Amino acid sequence: MNNLTRAALVLGGLLLASAAPVSAQDFEWRGSVDRGNTVEIRGINGGIEAVASSGSQVHVTATKKQGHKGDPDDVTIEVVEHSGGVLICAVYPNKPGKKANRCSPDDSHMNNHDNDTSVEFSVEVPAGVNLEVGTVNGAIDVRDLDGDVQASTVNGSVSVESDGNIEASTVNGSILAKMGQDLKSNLSFETVNGSVTVELPAGANADVKASTVTGGMESDFPLTIQGRFSNRQMNGKIGNGGHDLEMSTVNGAIILRRS
Repeated sequence: MNNLTRAALVLGGLLLASAAPVSAQDFEWRGSVDRGNTVEIRGINGGIEAVASSGSQVHVTATKKQGHKGDPDDVTIEVVEHSGGVLICAVYPNKPGKKANRCSPDDSHMNNHDNDTSVEFSVEVPAGVNLEVGTVNGAIDVRDLDGDVQASTVNGSVSVESDGNIEASTVNGSILAKMGQDLKSNLSFETVNGSVTVELPAGANADVKASTVTGGMESDFPLTIQGRFSNRQMNGKIGNGGHDLEMSTVNGAIILRRS
């Protein structure tokens, strides 16, 4: 083998190595959470999906994917079990000399200084357990739960389906919420760039407060209007009224569906 051929093979190997995807770095946790308590997931980069568990345990997996900067090994997945349930966080390194990020029920502040590793979470939630999920850059998809759900992101859509109460927020993305039961407390759904669609059972009762700037409004429910009605703002009652249902966007439609 001449030197030119050997060099070509070495270069080819280097190119193949650089083009190959980074191996997934997996995290897995199983544990018990009492009915009425909460599973909370905190991320920064990466989506979160959750489905109903077929068993009695919570099951959480996470996959790290390398971005353009930072080492995935510097991002840890931490678990904090406490009296109200369990908190699981993707913890990124902070700036040198700054207070380290930490996974704590009492401290929700985190950043990802010079590390854009993506962490994708998948959660299986048992019956009767509530869910709270939050990320910054990523979509949230929650299906077939029966507990209360709170979901928030900044850049990404939010889709939640549960028999419990649902609250959702984003900035750049649409919201779809399907509730299987009547409201048990005041709820809010808020975005800036995207539509807000809320689906309620036929016998729902709520005080609706809805607003948009550049989108229209639709409702499958007959509404008893309170005050002035326009295609940008609507205040009214569904059924006998009750808890507040707030829906707001700037660039997008407000849609109220009957299941």
